[in-house]
Order: sequence, then C-alpha cells, then structure tokens
Amino acid sequence: MNIFKRLFRIGQAEIHAAVDKMEDPIKMTEQGLRELATDLAEATEAYAKVKALAIRTENDQLQRQQDSRSYAEKAILIMQKAQAGHVDLVKAEDLAREALSLHKRYYVESEELGEQVNALQQSSREMLRNTEILKENMEKWEKELRTLKARVKVSKATEQVNKQLAHADNHGVIGMLERMKAKVEDQEALAKAYGEISRERNSRKEELDSLLKDDSVSIEKDLQAIKQKLGIS
Repeated sequence: MNIFKRLFRIGQAEIHAAVDKMEDPIKMTEQGLRELATDLAEATEAYAKVKALAIRTENDQLQRQQDSRSYAEKAILIMQKAQAGHVDLVKAEDLAREALSLHKRYYVESEELGEQVNALQQSSREMLRNTEILKENMEKWEKELRTLKARVKVSKATEQVNKQLAHADNHGVIGMLERMKAKVEDQEALAKAYGEISRERNSRKEELDSLLKDDSVSIEKDLQAIKQKLGIS
C-alpha cells in the first residue's frame, strides 16, 4: 500500500519545485486527492478484511480452548469410569492418554491463535488510525483546495482588470478622450464667440437707432395734446 507515499506527494503539491516547473498546483492537488480517495477506499477495505480475520481467528481460538478443556474433562471421566470398574484400566489409560494428547494439542493451538489474534487486532487498530488520519487530512486538503480555487478566480479576475487598465491606452482610448475634450472645448469657445458677436451687433443697432431718432416729432405731439386739453385752437 502506498498511502504514505501519496501523503508525501499531496503534501508537496505547492512546493517551489512545482512552481519552477510551471506546473499547476490545483491540478496536482486534485490528482493527488483522487489518488488518495482510491487509497482510502482500499485502506478501508483492507481494514475490514483484517478486522474480519481477527474475529474469525478469535472464534477459532475460543473453539480450541473449549476443545482443550473438553478433552481434559474426558480424560478424567474415563479414569473415573475405570476406577468404578466400568472400563478396563489398560484401555482407559490408553483413551485417557489420547484425550490428554488432544487436550495439549488444542491448548497449544489456542495459544498460537491467541498470539495471532493480538497481532491482527494491533494491525487493525493501526490501520483504523491511519485511515482516520488520512480521512481527516483529505477533508482538510479538500477545504484548502476549494479556498485556493476561489482565490485563483479572484486573482485572475483582478489581474485581467488591472491588465486592461494598464494597457488601456494601447487602443488609443486616452488619446481619443483627449481629442474629444479638445474638440468640445473648441466648440464651446466657438459658440461663445458667436454669442458675443451677436450681442455686439444688437448693441450697435440700438446705438444707431438712438442716434437717428428725431425727438422733435414726439415733442410736437405732446404739445398738441396739451393744447387740446386747454381748448386752444
């Protein structure tokens, strides 16, 4: 199983070597997480198998213990029957020897199986601990990957905007704006000049009309009006 090798790889996803090689740390991390997910599934399956083997071995151990006790009891029972005269003593001793032999055999097997059970249980505990560590790390790295992706999107958008701002005048935008500004100022000045010319012409006309105006006609009219009121013919 290469879990720890994969752990090392995922831990190195953002090292400077990757940057120097122009590799994408996000893609590397995603690939590493996919590989780790496969390893986690395999580790979980392996743990289940070891756990099941430990249970079966422990059941075998208990059965051997029971068989060992059973044959020890049978040896005693046979000798008790021989003592009571129910079984020939020589035959009873042979049967008792065979029972004691089986008792010893099953006892030894039980002890060996007990050692196997302890080893399997220890292995299963270590595998469980490793799978839990791997699962916790994967959850942490997946969270960090989501954060990294979000930061990359923001940085790319910011870079694009800043790049456009930095190169805005490449398309002559600033120059066009300056020319438009100058043109508007020229038009405003021209309009102001026309307005001043118009006001000057009106002023001169009024001045001319004032000079050419004959006040004698108005005075005569006023005088005739007074005479009419007084009845002077």
